[in-house]
Amino acid sequence: MIQRKKTRPVNVGTVKIGGNAPVSVQSMTCTKTEDISSTVAQIKQLQEAGCEIVRVAVPSSEAAQALRSIKEQISIPLVADIHFDYRLAIQSIENGADKIRINPGNIGSEQRVKSVLKKAKEYGIPVRIGVNSGSLEKDLLDKYGQVCAEALVESAIRHIGICTSIEFQDLVISVKASHVPLMIETNRLISEKIQYPIHLGVTEAGTSRQGILRSSVGIGALLSEGIGDTIRVSLTGDPVQEVKAGFDILRALELRKTGITLISCPTCGRTQANIVEIAETVESALSHIKKPITVAVMGCAVNGPGEARTADIGVACGKGTALLFRKGEVVEKIPEKDILSRLVKEVESWRESD
Repeated sequence: MIQRKKTRPVNVGTVKIGGNAPVSVQSMTCTKTEDISSTVAQIKQLQEAGCEIVRVAVPSSEAAQALRSIKEQISIPLVADIHFDYRLAIQSIENGADKIRINPGNIGSEQRVKSVLKKAKEYGIPVRIGVNSGSLEKDLLDKYGQVCAEALVESAIRHIGICTSIEFQDLVISVKASHVPLMIETNRLISEKIQYPIHLGVTEAGTSRQGILRSSVGIGALLSEGIGDTIRVSLTGDPVQEVKAGFDILRALELRKTGITLISCPTCGRTQANIVEIAETVESALSHIKKPITVAVMGCAVNGPGEARTADIGVACGKGTALLFRKGEVVEKIPEKDILSRLVKEVESWRESD
């Protein structure tokens, strides 16, 4: 069992990050924030997928003003992502943002940072200090000669110091890089130095295939060591896929128990049923289920019965038939043509039972 590092709890709207709270899954919209209807529609899609905290870009005063209307139409915490102009952070707070993300590398002077912190303190909302390898401060680049873990951590610690100098403690910290080994090294180092909750992510991870792989390696490695309190899988594409991938990572590490965990064999010459089609169809057909359940789709006599028996619901397929298991007990023998429909029906029945 993974022993998570205990961090200081921070409340983002109705969601707690850190402390004893579950690792939460975040995403970010890719709409123009000032296009309120499109942004709300995408947030609702993210909510439906399970997203627990959503972030929107705030590059203009118009976008900051749109936050009030957006927040009225959604039911998950809303985070404003701010770069360059500290005044947009202040506007976002006044318009109802549940958290502010600022980037020390481009937000400006210490006084500007303090102005944002004072406004956040006034409204009782947290701030995420988001350090990225692509926007490290020039003096740190000069000092270290390159982007490295020590430079990224020094940037974060520097800005934490600004926060604590005015007794602002409601912080979430992220140190991100697109280079996975650097991201892992940096977060290990910062975790040793702070007690604030850590937001994990591989920044600019890539398109769906590469992005999910690289995020799973980086985020998963750190979570397995007990590091990390909230995550975002950054993908070039539909943000709904970010949420699904985030929960998949957490389920793989047994840090969250929600929805379908599908166990299926890789197939080989012993397989006597179309396991690929059955597994893919079952996964798609049951993707809406939120109740935690492990489903096994197995294709031969080597590991099939054993894996199917240890799952909540499972099928062990043979030639022309399959054994259907429920909690380790054989329920019935099914003809091959009925495997898919019968398995889906059994899982639906499981979902409805307590």
